[in-house]
Amino acid sequence: MATVLTKRPEPALTADRTAALLRAGRRRRNRRAAVVATVLAVLLGALLTASVLLGGIGRVDPADVLPAAFGLRTGLADYMIFQLRVPRALAALLAGALFGLAGAIYQRLIRNPLATPDIVGISAGAAAGATTVLLYAPGAFALGAPVAAVTGSVVLLAAVYLLSYRGGVDTYRLVLVGIGLSGVCTAYTNYLFTLADEQSMAIAARWMIGSVAAADWEGVSTLAVGLAVCAGAAVLLHRPLGGLTLGDQLATGLGAKVARTRVGVLLVGAAAAALATSVVGPIGFVSLISGPIAQRLVGEERAIALAPPIGAVVVLAADVLARHAPVISPVPTGVLTALLGAPYFVWLILRRGPGATQ
Repeated sequence: MATVLTKRPEPALTADRTAALLRAGRRRRNRRAAVVATVLAVLLGALLTASVLLGGIGRVDPADVLPAAFGLRTGLADYMIFQLRVPRALAALLAGALFGLAGAIYQRLIRNPLATPDIVGISAGAAAGATTVLLYAPGAFALGAPVAAVTGSVVLLAAVYLLSYRGGVDTYRLVLVGIGLSGVCTAYTNYLFTLADEQSMAIAARWMIGSVAAADWEGVSTLAVGLAVCAGAAVLLHRPLGGLTLGDQLATGLGAKVARTRVGVLLVGAAAAALATSVVGPIGFVSLISGPIAQRLVGEERAIALAPPIGAVVVLAADVLARHAPVISPVPTGVLTALLGAPYFVWLILRRGPGATQ
């Protein structure tokens, strides 16, 4: 009589075994995130050094370069290093971090890689507000531009939200309405250009492309305070934002304040993008690519934390290349980010197909 061999079923995972596997996976993800953060910190240090030192130091004593970077020298060393190069490098770093943060929280909230401040029109609203001040009150630009940019972005955000609301905010409508209103803001900005004199128009045109060339310590202070406030708000919103990924109905059933969280995240992202835009102009596509890069490196849960340093690396590296790359330099920083981001945007549309905005 033939013996029938049966495969012994594998024992079910016990609760302790499951918990151990979850802890091991969490430790692996934490180690990976720590390695990525360390690499980004090294890259930022190297890029900051390159931004300050590349181009030569002229008649500055090499021994004075490091003290001058901290404002401990006077004369030529202070002017070249502390007044020109260090603010430019820090402005690129901080603006990139703000753009990266804004893009990551918008993408997490709307669950769409296209829903970033520059795509849905927030950056265009900020640029319209700041351009108005730049062309018609240039003496107040340093102080008034951040206020005008945030006001423009919030007004546009309110319009996008209200026009896309139909018993709830639909991603498809929000992106399309944002693109449409972005065109309106761009038309308004172009109209302002036709009324400006040649000198003001030349300054505004370079700023509209996106450049950190005119950054000063006042702009750095604005960016630093803005990043601290927006990052703190993002930390407070991180847990409720994660709850929204379950869907509005389930999140509401679990006690989440869905509408309040959504509006809070939209405002924080708009403020971050607007403050960066007010200082360095609407540097394009940084908010679009920072979040997806972070998500590929460390996963969706930690992407918001790593998107700001990735955005900082992108803008700082683009600025170094814009000043010193052979053949193409010198060009505004936004030209380099567009060369990187535009092909990615087209690829994303083609990969996702006709429903890319959904």
